[in-house]
Amino acid sequence: MRKLWIGLTYAVFLVLLAAPLYKIAGSAFSGGWAGLSRALGRPEALHALMMTGAIVVVVTLLNALFGIMMALYLVRASWLSDKIKSLLNSIVDLPYAVSPVIGGLMIVLLLGPDSIIGGFLEGTGFQVVYAFPGMIIATLFVTFPLMVREVMPVLQEIGTDQEQAAATLGAYSWLTFRQITWPMIRWAVVYGMVLTVARSLGEFGAVLVVSGNIMNKTQTATTLVYQDVENFNVAAASGVALVLAAFSAGLLLLMEWVKKRKEVH
Repeated sequence: MRKLWIGLTYAVFLVLLAAPLYKIAGSAFSGGWAGLSRALGRPEALHALMMTGAIVVVVTLLNALFGIMMALYLVRASWLSDKIKSLLNSIVDLPYAVSPVIGGLMIVLLLGPDSIIGGFLEGTGFQVVYAFPGMIIATLFVTFPLMVREVMPVLQEIGTDQEQAAATLGAYSWLTFRQITWPMIRWAVVYGMVLTVARSLGEFGAVLVVSGNIMNKTQTATTLVYQDVENFNVAAASGVALVLAAFSAGLLLLMEWVKKRKEVH
């Protein structure tokens, strides 16, 4: 029975992961290295990959900062009532319950050019929707829980004894965080950042709605793949998808390294 389950696991792995990756690689290299270079060297492909990279960097940094702050508030803030903490927990989990497409639509309705806030911002020359800021907000919406849910269990596990002892000795909040809290949560933060990068690389629905998928302006790697497939340019789409898959594989290796480092420490 055990061998049967192991065999089924390998079969699912081959059908859902290995076979599609093999087909993507085969399609990407259907024109050889020259064909792959042409697909990745297109102006729209270079712009889309750079746009994706910029979104990943900004979102990961913002997620790390605000995710750690939210986790600290939810676990350590004794001045927050249980009802408020419950509400904040529900808000953090909202992206898990709402489709990314719906999340993108919510952002358009709240900050789009036809909304009060969006109209005011555009009047000042700051465009949110169909521009880079809107794409950042959309990606933050779908990735925000990742950092919070990685850091919170660690904070709950380590307790507050050491932090309270430091406060008793006269250490101020920032010094306590830097010397005591941070060393104990740093690997959870790294793991959360890796998950954020992976999720940001593959985000499609919310970004597609918010960005408008404007070529050489608001197009990301995933939306370019979608456009290439729609235009029956499968080889070019496979080339861009192969780059994303390579990054994802690298992230998986990084996650394994983080796990081993975490076990050692």
